[in-house]
Amino acid sequence: MRKNVMIIGAGGVANVAAHKCAQNNDVLGNIVIASRTLSKCKKIINSIERKGSKKSNEYSITAYQIDAMDISATEKLIKETGTSIVINVGTAFINMSVLTACIHTGAAYIDTGIHEEPDKICETPPWYANYEWKRCEQCREKGITAILGAGFDPGVVNAYAAYADRYIFDAIDTIDIMDVNAGNHGKYFATNFDPEINFREFTGGVWTYVDRQWVKKEMFEVKQVYDFPVVGKMPIYLNGHDELHSLSKNIDADSIRFWMGFSDHYINVFTVLKNIGLLSEQPVTTAEGLEVIPLKVVKACLPDPVSLAAQYTGKTCIGDLVTGRVHGEKKEVFLYNICDHEACYKEVESQAIAYTAGVPPAAAAMLIAEGVWDCKEMKNIEELDPAPFLKILNQIGLPSGIIKDGEDQPLSL
Repeated sequence: MRKNVMIIGAGGVANVAAHKCAQNNDVLGNIVIASRTLSKCKKIINSIERKGSKKSNEYSITAYQIDAMDISATEKLIKETGTSIVINVGTAFINMSVLTACIHTGAAYIDTGIHEEPDKICETPPWYANYEWKRCEQCREKGITAILGAGFDPGVVNAYAAYADRYIFDAIDTIDIMDVNAGNHGKYFATNFDPEINFREFTGGVWTYVDRQWVKKEMFEVKQVYDFPVVGKMPIYLNGHDELHSLSKNIDADSIRFWMGFSDHYINVFTVLKNIGLLSEQPVTTAEGLEVIPLKVVKACLPDPVSLAAQYTGKTCIGDLVTGRVHGEKKEVFLYNICDHEACYKEVESQAIAYTAGVPPAAAAMLIAEGVWDCKEMKNIEELDPAPFLKILNQIGLPSGIIKDGEDQPLSL
């Protein structure tokens, strides 16, 4: 059994992951929180203490300052702290550096999104093949457990697809992943997680998987309105997203699409920012000779997503609408989660978007610690048995529902 977890990152998702690891430290052992800004790590520890999240006083929670791009420094900290599982919830730019440190030290690796390079967006699909999958053989040779995309989307939605594939359908035709936030943060404009990463998802083309081929669309080109459980009818737009790129390889389906909800106000502000060049990841030089990256300037001007938590009201709904055949009959199911912003803040001082992203990597860490998911190689979530993962999530804050044959009920595991 593995023990001792390092959480790299100190934003809203890291805060949730740390709370959940603390709530289950009898399984996970000592917890280390490490990021570039030590004060943010200490703030998370203060939140854990304030909310009484620590289950056992036998294990410690400590903070360290580190630049996770420095592979040797990360390796040193892993060894010094006796870390056996690393949860990477820092910026997407550090994924390959942290993964390398885990490969060198033998620690298990978990992340919640695909690796990105600062000067590139929307690379050629499948995106995982550009970086992470190139380390598959190395992980296998060294017996390194590396679990990719263990957030909600990617993450839980991959598990929903795998659950439908393994336990419900004989054959799958389509998977439509849908993510809506029916919440209000009270700000004129804000993103729900790191603005830089958030905007980079939408400034390139939309890569989607239709009829077993990659198809490129424009952002906000394709829209539909879907009637979600609890939150009701919401407009959603076809979008490119991480999970399509592994699901298209690992799940036998004709089409796999990702849809996200956007308000008209968000689209209007985003469109203006993009059209005047303020969402570019490429540097520009001001009249004063100062080189800046417009996207980073916009990020600096927007509210920190962590600051939204106390004001947020409403709920999120994220799920997979899956169609296929069972015993020759056409069937449709919707596997989903509802998460409440105010309930998340009451429990761990977070908003629901960070909560849905931060709980799953803690659940994955528990499965690795207990040996259930300690697979000794690199895997995307859908390549692992989804049942124990969804079962733990049911128990620690992210229960799933299923609409099947016209009935809406809890997903029992």
